[in-house]
Amino acid sequence: MTHTQTNAQLDGKRLGWIILAVLTLGSVIGAGAGLLTLLLYGVEHVMLGYIEGSGLPGPFGVPAMRRLISVTLGMTVAGVVWYLLRHKTTKVPSVKKAVAGERMPVWQTVLHVVLQIFIVGSGASIGREVAPRELGAMLAQRFCDLLHIEGDSDIDRRMVVAVAAGAGLGGVYNAPLAGMFFAVEILLVDVTLEKVAFGLGMSAVAAFVAAAIKGHHTFYDITAMQPTSTPTLMLFALLCGAACGVVGAWFRKGSSWAEANKPADRAILWQMPLAGLVTGLVAVFVPQVMGNGRAAAQLGFSTFIPEVASLSGAAQSADSAAASPWTLLSGGSGVVAGGAVAGAGSVTGSWLDFGSGLAPNVGTVLTLSHVGMILGVLALTFAAKALITLMTIRSGASGGVLQPGIALGSTLGAMLGLVWMFAFPADSVTACALIGAAALLAASQQAPLMAMCLVMELTEAPITFFVPVGLAVAASALVSKWVLDGMKRRETAAHPVQ
Repeated sequence: MTHTQTNAQLDGKRLGWIILAVLTLGSVIGAGAGLLTLLLYGVEHVMLGYIEGSGLPGPFGVPAMRRLISVTLGMTVAGVVWYLLRHKTTKVPSVKKAVAGERMPVWQTVLHVVLQIFIVGSGASIGREVAPRELGAMLAQRFCDLLHIEGDSDIDRRMVVAVAAGAGLGGVYNAPLAGMFFAVEILLVDVTLEKVAFGLGMSAVAAFVAAAIKGHHTFYDITAMQPTSTPTLMLFALLCGAACGVVGAWFRKGSSWAEANKPADRAILWQMPLAGLVTGLVAVFVPQVMGNGRAAAQLGFSTFIPEVASLSGAAQSADSAAASPWTLLSGGSGVVAGGAVAGAGSVTGSWLDFGSGLAPNVGTVLTLSHVGMILGVLALTFAAKALITLMTIRSGASGGVLQPGIALGSTLGAMLGLVWMFAFPADSVTACALIGAAALLAASQQAPLMAMCLVMELTEAPITFFVPVGLAVAASALVSKWVLDGMKRRETAAHPVQ
């Protein structure tokens, strides 16, 4: 047998198990992601009495006392189980450590994954995307064991585990591009044709199977956005990207600090219940702070000013207005008129009462007053979501910050967009929120391609908006790297290595 024939056989065998992994492992991970989503819905139904969806993005109609009890109880139970899991049995390593070769125990990983979904479903302010990634990595290790991918094939084993973790993300959010980029951009830090094809194939299979189990709907509603981009929106993207780069870098720094300072002993038994209690107390007044960030992000995406919407071509349907957090915060008392909820911010009839039935040519003073109130709600949501998420991580909870990052970016983008629209009314606030969500996520994750694709896939935004979103992400990535490098230099100068 010639050397060329031997190489051909090896390449054929390699291609064979890659195809096998894409189909079998992708299907199993997709089934797991779909079941985890159903588990989330079940926990929400039992603990809070509602199920999140496009028509109800958060626990807005849940009684305040039930919100308080749910998240406190959820964090208390999880704190006890996590203490036992981390101190009485084999510890579950991170996905990055699993990619590097550290073994993920089976039942401990499954329990660890379920606990993450449980606390998010009960209202804890933390992302749920780490759970399917850990499940995917654990399943990939067992798949490699089954095919005896060891020894000289370690590089392939590393690739399979990373791609499987990305497929978990792609499956749970129906975002195959983001799942692929998570694997090659964050875990492998190596973009090759084979890795991209492998990652995209497995994430696509996982997304298809997961959608068949949990159903499919647009995760974020951005129908209140203008139909096309504008030159001024490109300018906004550049400026917003720079601002989100700074904020995203600080959020990344804060989440790293919170992760590094988690309680390593019995302190988790009182810190997690306390974090749950604080979350519940804040949620009495700011219910959108609860959960993985969907409700807070939708608040930014749904910010809609009918008085200037006609200038941008944006329109909000009656269904979108009814499902808007602005309407839900008011107890559903928004006045629907002309296809949109009347009144700035689409909110009427509550402590958020901005008025209703305003004429298109409303006076400047009145509009500024309304915008100021909307800015206040968005700023409160931004601050509460950031602080409560960091507190939750610091208390000992496990979970992600992808969805909280999108929530912070959406609300920050909406705040900047409200100011921007006075000078450039052709740009809708929703478009500004979309740009902010992708830009801040890119900065906080230091993964511009993954962030851009995840936000675009979750919102199902028109493909033409890849242009302003891409510009914002580029600016955010550069600025955040500059800020983080500066932080690192200052820390090194303050604490030189002896």
